[in-house]
Amino acid sequence: MPHRREILAAAAAAALAPTLARAQTSPAWRPTQPVRLIVPFAPGGSNDVVARLIAEPAAAALGQPVVIESRAGAGSMIGAEHVARAAPDGHTVLINSAHATVPAIVARMPYDPVNDFVGFAVAGFSPHTVVVNPRLQVRTLGELVALIQANPGRYNFASAGLGSGVHVAGELMISLANLKVEVVHYRGGGPSVAALVAGEVDFGVPTMASSIGQIRQGGLRALAVAAAERSPALPDVPSAVEAGLPGLIHEEFFPMLAPAATPPAAVAALGAAFRKAIQERADRILELAGVSVRPGYETSEQVMALVREGVERYTKILRDAGVEPQQ
Repeated sequence: MPHRREILAAAAAAALAPTLARAQTSPAWRPTQPVRLIVPFAPGGSNDVVARLIAEPAAAALGQPVVIESRAGAGSMIGAEHVARAAPDGHTVLINSAHATVPAIVARMPYDPVNDFVGFAVAGFSPHTVVVNPRLQVRTLGELVALIQANPGRYNFASAGLGSGVHVAGELMISLANLKVEVVHYRGGGPSVAALVAGEVDFGVPTMASSIGQIRQGGLRALAVAAAERSPALPDVPSAVEAGLPGLIHEEFFPMLAPAATPPAAVAALGAAFRKAIQERADRILELAGVSVRPGYETSEQVMALVREGVERYTKILRDAGVEPQQ
């Protein structure tokens, strides 16, 4: 005859069984309306290019459209703040390659780049590229550096906005080569590349994603890739090491983020959908944007650790270049 303790345990198990069954059979989180993917730069830049490549397969996985919305300004802070303050329901997310660079140059931010967000994917990594308008009579990085050094203050540099990765890459080059130039800030990678093509500015270190089309078409001349090795996307362009400026190694990465209080089930579903989309489009992302997909960012903790490390690294680059945060 069963003991009283066994009878009570059996009764408790029976009472819990419906709850467990519901938990095991309950559907995963799914969006109930279109997911807004905020790009905090003007159209045509690297974030916009990558976002458009992954939006369709992510939408197929989620069962709702992924609508790309540009909210440019303040070096990506306008778009990022919008997402930080959005309802944490999984329907508003961010892709922002400047997310870790802005804190290095802006003293008072309207949001916390780590604590106000939760990460769910990394869309890839890409080195920056030193480019000039073809009308500038230089063919190598060494010739560009010599020209600027011989004419201090005469030439200008195209930035994608205060605190952007392009700004950081430019400040790194200016510091390493001891250049005196005027920095001109634009509202994103697309406008900065357009200004280079139009001859409004002389040189830049744009993301490969925003400049690779113009490089291939001859609208820009690439002098070096800001990496230790050549990029398979631009195999004929020397690395910074080959070009004679080995310290000029700088790449951007594309964290994908949601508001911090987004439920874990929604974060997991977004991560699964977007990581699947990134893998499906990896070849196209490399071909069209020069962005390489890497494994190892399957959890929110891994994504946010990358962001924290980026903040520290970019801050050091700018401080070593003598650039202090602006109020």
